[in-house]
Amino acid sequence: MSRVVKALTAAALVSTVAVTAHAEPLSIAINEALSGVNNGTGHPYKVATNYVLDKFNNAGGLGGEKIALKVYDNGGNPANAATKTKQAIAEGARVIIQGSSSAVAAAIADTVNEYNAANPGKEVIYFNVGSTAMNITGDKCSYYTFRYVQTAPTQVAALVQAMKDDGKLGTRVFAVNQNYSWGQDVEAAIKANAAAGGYQVIDSILHEVNRIQDFNPIVAKIGAAKPDTVITGNWSNDLLLLMKAAGEANLKVRFGTTFLDQDGNVSNAGSVVEGNYVAHPYNAALTDGTWANDYKQATGRFPVYVEPPAARGAELLLKALKEAQPKGGFDANKVVQAIENTVLETDLGKVYVRKEDHQIMTPVVVSRAEKGAKYPVDGTDIGFTPVKMFPAGQFAYPVQASCHMKRPS
Repeated sequence: MSRVVKALTAAALVSTVAVTAHAEPLSIAINEALSGVNNGTGHPYKVATNYVLDKFNNAGGLGGEKIALKVYDNGGNPANAATKTKQAIAEGARVIIQGSSSAVAAAIADTVNEYNAANPGKEVIYFNVGSTAMNITGDKCSYYTFRYVQTAPTQVAALVQAMKDDGKLGTRVFAVNQNYSWGQDVEAAIKANAAAGGYQVIDSILHEVNRIQDFNPIVAKIGAAKPDTVITGNWSNDLLLLMKAAGEANLKVRFGTTFLDQDGNVSNAGSVVEGNYVAHPYNAALTDGTWANDYKQATGRFPVYVEPPAARGAELLLKALKEAQPKGGFDANKVVQAIENTVLETDLGKVYVRKEDHQIMTPVVVSRAEKGAKYPVDGTDIGFTPVKMFPAGQFAYPVQASCHMKRPS
């Protein structure tokens, strides 16, 4: 082969590689618990993200190219989540999305922070749409990490205020929570709001996470203490089984929760669920129903539980990506700046990111489970009627002293 032919062949190969590299779409990874005991929480994050990304891609995508969504199953295991994060990055993901389990979130945050420190100029972004442990915006806070979900101080403060204003809080509160970062944060928030709520915490339980199959002993202890209200941050199987045991025991006590709208809670608890409260980021009954009905048409269900923040988080992310990357390759620094300056107009009001620690500021809705609600759930005649909505930022906690965010110079 002549030198000229070789040169032309090499040039053609370089050209082909360049075209291929240019044509490679932006890749976003979902790293979720899609198997194991927490899969009932992991799957809704996937559904919500898919819903938003499909609409975005069908509307033209990013610069005319569709964004690729790659799905990784961490099984709810932190070590596996770290491994899957490394795999996703190695396979081209530039944004990691995750929501279920704060323990998993900590593992992903550490993995992303370590990768970014070792690969300046090739950073990836971690978009947390569900994990609420305070350390994500505390000692693990990072310029490349965002939390698009409310935290324990915000949700508990709103729950207490709304229940008190509704005349249903009482003066005796029993706290039941899972014994890890989130549950500990909720217990601390319950105690911190006692003076404002005008109640006494008569007892509190921190139990193992997703290992208890029989909540009857805990329900019996609650019944014996005779509280006015039980406040719990339990989620996944621990909330399903707690509510089921409460229903079977016909426990006469109000529950104040953060995840009562989780699939199966209403149907499992039966009529005992009526009159109980939930502090959550969304209730379609406060809107004209346009977004909620579109979501149902696409997914087969109304947006509840963790799906609204996951979907809205994806919307904010994609809006920022469109602003930061109309053409050319992915630049994490430009995307971060765009996210920091993006205000998302939702059917419940404005949503935005606090720049100092990348905590989302979003409205909080407190609702009551009752018959006749506009949007019944779980195939029952019970749904969630809004009691009070608090605007974004009203119960925001201060930036934690442990957050030392290093911004690019």
